Amino acid sequence: MGAMTHGSLLGEPPETELPEDPVAGIVDTGADPTELARQHPASSLAWALLAERALAAEADVEAYAFARTGYHRGLDALRRSGWRGHGPVPWSHQPNRGFLRALGALAIAAQRIDDADEAHRCQELLRESSPEAYAVLIEPS
Repeated sequence: MGAMTHGSLLGEPPETELPEDPVAGIVDTGADPTELARQHPASSLAWALLAERALAAEADVEAYAFARTGYHRGLDALRRSGWRGHGPVPWSHQPNRGFLRALGALAIAAQRIDDADEAHRCQELLRESSPEAYAVLIEPS
């Protein structure tokens, strides 16, 4: 289970911290993201890597599909860690980055395929969950 810190007295939800992603220790070895996703299909990071690679290749529909998979795998992990649909998911906690990267890639891919409602929803969820991730993943584009 992920660690959770206590919320404020004003009722702010606690931060959610995901457990270590199995791909995190492999990603810098030069492993193929397709193989990473095949070996670790529950890894948001593996799907985020595939989505980012597809975005870089301007394969926007594929990027959307990869990012959506990573986003949903991340939602599953967040819920198992106590997240209730809102609240901080800090970028500073490395295991959260797979989910946040997938969410950022989904926002960008949705925008590129002219799904403005989905792009806006993903951008807002990213901004609310982690302003730091939003600044890193969305603002530069």
